[in-house]
Formats: sequence, structure tokens, C-alpha cells
Amino acid sequence: MEQNTAAQEKILKEEGCTKLYIDYLSGKNDKRPELKAMLDFIRSGDTLVVTKLDRLARSTADLLKTAEDIKQKGAALKVLDMQIDTNTPAGSLIFTIFSGLAQFERENMLQRQRDGIAIAKEENKYKGRKKIDTDKLNQAQQLISSGMSVTKAAEEVGIGRRTYYKAMSEGRIDFKLEQQHIDEI
Repeated sequence: MEQNTAAQEKILKEEGCTKLYIDYLSGKNDKRPELKAMLDFIRSGDTLVVTKLDRLARSTADLLKTAEDIKQKGAALKVLDMQIDTNTPAGSLIFTIFSGLAQFERENMLQRQRDGIAIAKEENKYKGRKKIDTDKLNQAQQLISSGMSVTKAAEEVGIGRRTYYKAMSEGRIDFKLEQQHIDEI
């Protein structure tokens, strides 16, 4: 299933954001090109606005590190769904607490998922995740290398764009080659 960011983009534009960085890789992935570009771009006096905390990172350590990087640049962080603004001491405290709670909730959700899979396996109902077709990934990579967009290449070979990015994040596709293509777009 493709990630649709239209609702988030609308909210951010309504909030007055003028520059948007959109990553389609998971928030748990620390090799997100748009996150890196945003952190490189942010300047003193800027405020980074995110719709939800998990859009920035999934672990407390990653969230706190990213928040500290932003603070070191003289910028602030605003999380819309929790009404957190790190421009204030209270906002910084709430951010730290909610970062821990967000990680706690994610870990609970993953445990519930593992428990559900275990029960489904016991009942012989669990088939596992569909295997990614390596030939299709290689075909998509060739198309992308020749200048085609990831979306068009994935569609052409019959895989989802998210599948391609997941394979890339897992190291099954040369990330440097993909990074070059992203920079050219």
C-alpha cells in the first residue's frame, strides 16, 4: 500500500509551512534522505513543524537526538497533534515525556502484533509476508538507473514503490545509486 501524504501536506500548509520535506521511508529508518536534507537546511530561528511525533522518529533516543540537533541549530520543534512547542521550557519537558510514551506505545503495538502472529501460526492461519521478487527489484533498479522515476519503474515491473524503498532500506538495493537519483529529481 502506498503512503498518501496529502492530508499531512494540507495541514502543514495551513499551519504556514513554506518548505516541505516528505520521506516515504519509515520513521524507524535512520537513512531518510529528506530528514537529512531538512536537518542540513534548518537555520537559527526556524521552527520544524511535524503533524505527529512518529513522523520524525520512532524511538525515544532518535527523537531526543533529532530534537537536540534542531536545538543546537537555534531552531525549535512543533508537534501539531500534541500541541508541543519546544520554544518553551514546558514544551521541551512535554516533548521528552511524550517521546517516551510514543516509544512505549509502539513497543506495545509490536508485542500485540507478535502475539497475534503466534496465535495465527498455532492455528495454521499465518502464511507470512509475501516474498519480494528479486527479479522485479533488479528490473526496477535498472529502469531507475536509466533515469525513470521510482514510481514509474515500480509500476512498470509490478511492485509497489514502498516495496522498492523497503528493499533499499534493507540493503538489497544500492542506496548510493538511489540517492543520486533522488538528488536529480
